[in-house]
Amino acid sequence: MDIKEDYVPMKEQDPDERRKNFKEVPLGYSKEEALEEASRCLQCDPAPCITGCPVEINIPKFIRHIREEDFQEAIDTIKETNNLPAVTGRVCPQEEQCQEKCVMGRKWDPISIGRLERFAAEWERDQGKETPKVEASKKGKVAIVGSGPSGLTAASDLKKLGYDVTVFEQFHQPGGVLVYGIPEFRLPNDIVDGEVEALESMGVDIQRNTVVGRLFTVDDLLEGNKVDEYDAVFLGTGAGLPWFLGLPGENLNGVYSANEFLTRVNLMKAFKFPEYDTPVKVGKSVATIGGGNVAMDSARTALRLGAEKSMIIYRRSEDQMPARDEEIEHAKQEGIEFHLLRNPRRFIGDDGNVKKVEVVKMELGEPDSSGRPRPIPIEGSEYEIDADDVIMAIGTSPHPLVPRTTSGLKTSDRGTINANGSGRTTKQGVWAGGDIVTGAATVIKAMGAGKTAAKDIDGWLTNRGDWRTDLEDDGEK
Repeated sequence: MDIKEDYVPMKEQDPDERRKNFKEVPLGYSKEEALEEASRCLQCDPAPCITGCPVEINIPKFIRHIREEDFQEAIDTIKETNNLPAVTGRVCPQEEQCQEKCVMGRKWDPISIGRLERFAAEWERDQGKETPKVEASKKGKVAIVGSGPSGLTAASDLKKLGYDVTVFEQFHQPGGVLVYGIPEFRLPNDIVDGEVEALESMGVDIQRNTVVGRLFTVDDLLEGNKVDEYDAVFLGTGAGLPWFLGLPGENLNGVYSANEFLTRVNLMKAFKFPEYDTPVKVGKSVATIGGGNVAMDSARTALRLGAEKSMIIYRRSEDQMPARDEEIEHAKQEGIEFHLLRNPRRFIGDDGNVKKVEVVKMELGEPDSSGRPRPIPIEGSEYEIDADDVIMAIGTSPHPLVPRTTSGLKTSDRGTINANGSGRTTKQGVWAGGDIVTGAATVIKAMGAGKTAAKDIDGWLTNRGDWRTDLEDDGEK
């Protein structure tokens, strides 16, 4: 048979237009485009693409259903293992996971699995199908702390299994990093809202504006102090504590963490000021420090908020950037300037406000612990870059509030919670998963951790066997 070598491209907003708005950049596949792309799938058996998916979606099966125009079966197949297909179809790094394993990709373009997943999810959304309520059929109450991708997934799976499930979320809007960390132009909030509404329709109770560790602790949840008593607790509080470099001038006005900047813009709707009373300062020239997806999000957001010049300053080369290729390309198309092999040395201010970034040129040496060439400063190569604002997007770690207020919960020297392969922690009745265990990672990996923990919670609540606290047997995550 004839094989179409190239994938079907997805239409996008024109760069000159989208840099002025917060509307979603990729526009999705039409029915005809989805059918054409689905026709490229070789329907491998066994299918290596499945092994590349952290939640093991039956990829050939759902693509076959799209090809047959049985879109209901396609989305049903995806949802057998993936609770948030409209989300993962947009932000999952498929090129490093399922698509990287695609047989077609050995010679030609791999199948655009993520785009087909998004198409199926959007088809379902267009049908306006309501989610039926699931009545509790099993004995046991489960508390989920955090409503990010791991928490939402665990809550959904446990509710479907028949448990009484309550989610405790510190913010006014559930979704975790999906709503505070990812801009509207990559993941519209109404997509996440729809997933949350479906969860509530199932019967999951979501308690907003509830800070566990302040109003009550995990111990209280298990013992019934100040709050209802729960039989099991899943911790999915993510990694929302920003890193800084400790450089001179880092406390100047106009130096943000990416967490604060994106939370103000995304969750608190600063991009709709003054409709939403959340001001955010953006000057003529904005420098973002870092090379990951969060850095791209920050630099592109600053541009949309009115910056005349938005820059990425990164200490390695483009080949070593951890951001997705698609995000880097979108940033370039929108006019983001890339200052590569540059590292900040200090921030220079005037009257308490940042005005310049002093950077040093770098060269690449031998690989470091990450496997990437180590950046080495070239002494005497320092120079200054004008910047009215600086956004630090160099990484995050878990917030210590929940671990510190929970007795018997062991953590690593990185602040992550020690958990075995099933998500069990050193405290009986407490599981953890996602970024709180692994450190900052991907949405789909967090979802996989939520699914694994939900399965083990069900097994333990059913059998009430001995609690294993020796993590060495299963290996810490």
